[in-house]
Amino acid sequence: MTADVNTLLTALYVKIDDWLGRPRRTGRPPKLPDAELLTLAVAQALLGVRSEARWLRFVPGHLPGAFPFLPGQSGYNKRLRAAVPLLKRAIRAVAEDTDLWPDTT
Repeated sequence: MTADVNTLLTALYVKIDDWLGRPRRTGRPPKLPDAELLTLAVAQALLGVRSEARWLRFVPGHLPGAFPFLPGQSGYNKRLRAAVPLLKRAIRAVAEDTDLWPDTT
């Protein structure tokens, strides 16, 4: 199971990072880049984990080293809420790569 989740996270990260392109912010980069934040959020939804606190406890224990920095629950919530429009576009970009996207039935 862990190898499958690692593969999923890697594929999601590569897709989202390529889709985002270069960061547009000036100044010091955040400890958790947007691509990693969006990967965490999309993987959480795909794996059906409803609780953000449970998800943030799951990741370091089951996927050590997958994310160099994980914020606390309040920091994750704050960043995630601010990134909702970006998250919606990222989910759409990932969905467009599936075989089901052009399904007309």
